[in-house]
Amino acid sequence: MSQTTTKVDGIINTLSNLESDIDSLNEKLADMKKQLNSTAQKEIERLMEETKNMATKEAERLISESKTRAESESAKILQKGEENLVEIQQNIDANFDSAVKDAVLTVMKA
Repeated sequence: MSQTTTKVDGIINTLSNLESDIDSLNEKLADMKKQLNSTAQKEIERLMEETKNMATKEAERLISESKTRAESESAKILQKGEENLVEIQQNIDANFDSAVKDAVLTVMKA
């Protein structure tokens, strides 16, 4: 019976060691899960920041392009307005004497 007891003790020791190994593996697995979650969270935060930066740069580029187009259009409108003003002033100058004569004749007839 001593040999049977020794075998049983050996099996029990082996099972005990196996249980310890399983517990150790479970702890390591839990630690690895925590590390993986932490790494994933850091990567998510990094990607979010990178996405925000990219969106900000794109928005700044679009705003800059829009501003440039608006300034160009504004300059064209201003130039056209100045050309119209010159044309109106020339028409006034060209027809001023005639307008004065017409006004004087109208006043004299009345």
